[in-house]
Amino acid sequence: MNFALILLILLLVSGAIWAVDAFVLRKRRPADAKDPWWVEYGASFFPVILIVFMLRSFLVEPFKIPSGSMIPTLQVGDFILVNKYTYGIRLPVINRKIIDINSPQRGDVMVFRYPEDPSLDYIKRVIGVPGDVIAYQNKKLTINGEPVPTTRVDDYLHPERLYYSRQFTEKIDAAQYQALNDADAPPYIPGPAQFPNRELCSYNAAGVVCTVPPGHYFVMGDNRDNSRDSRFWGFVPEQNIVGKAFFIWLNFSDFSRIGSFR
Repeated sequence: MNFALILLILLLVSGAIWAVDAFVLRKRRPADAKDPWWVEYGASFFPVILIVFMLRSFLVEPFKIPSGSMIPTLQVGDFILVNKYTYGIRLPVINRKIIDINSPQRGDVMVFRYPEDPSLDYIKRVIGVPGDVIAYQNKKLTINGEPVPTTRVDDYLHPERLYYSRQFTEKIDAAQYQALNDADAPPYIPGPAQFPNRELCSYNAAGVVCTVPPGHYFVMGDNRDNSRDSRFWGFVPEQNIVGKAFFIWLNFSDFSRIGSFR
C-alpha cells in the first residue's frame, strides 16, 4: 500500500473542498446557514492532513521493524523514526531529490525501497559507498582491503527462539555497533539473484566480493546469517533511498527500548 499516495489524494480532495467552499460556496450561502456535512468534514480535515503530509514527506516518517535482520540493533516490533531530510529533500510519491544535503555514510542505518519490489521498504546498515570494494569472506568483513575492526563479545541469546549467536562489536568509520553470526551457518551466499551490475560481484565458497558502482550503496543486516541484503540482491540505487533511521519511539513488548537507538 502506497500510503504517501493515499495521503496526497486525501490532501488534494480535502484542499479542493476547502478552497471551493472558501472562495465560492460560502459567499452564496445565507449568513445563518449551516455548512453542508461534506464541507464541514472536508474543510476541517484539510489542515490536519496538510500537517501530517508535510511532516511525513519532508521531516520524519515512522516505521515498524518487521523482521530480525537487524538484531541486535533493532528488534522485531520496534517502532522507529526516520529522518527524511538528512540525505536531501525529495518530492513525495515520486521520491525525486530536489535539494542535495548529505550522502549516506558507512555505518548509517538506512531505510530504502527494496530494489526488487519498490513498494516494500527495507532497513539495513550501509557498509559500502560508491567506489568501495566490499569483501565478506569467511564471515569477515573488509572495506577497500582493510579489515573492519572487530571484537568478540558475549554470545547473544535470542529470547524468542532460545539459541545463541556469536556477537561482535564492529566499528566502521564513526559508527560502532553489534553484529551477529551463527557458527553453524555456511559462509557462502546461497542463490544470489541476477541483479543490475551483477558483474561487479564475484561469489565463491567463502562468500562474496563486490565493487560498489556510482550512485549505489552496499547494505547488510547486523544479523548477518539471517538477513537477505546486498549480498543476495545487489546494490541500493540512490533514488531508492527513503532516509536515515535514528530513534526508537515505541516497542509494546519492551518499553525500555524507547530511545535506545541513535
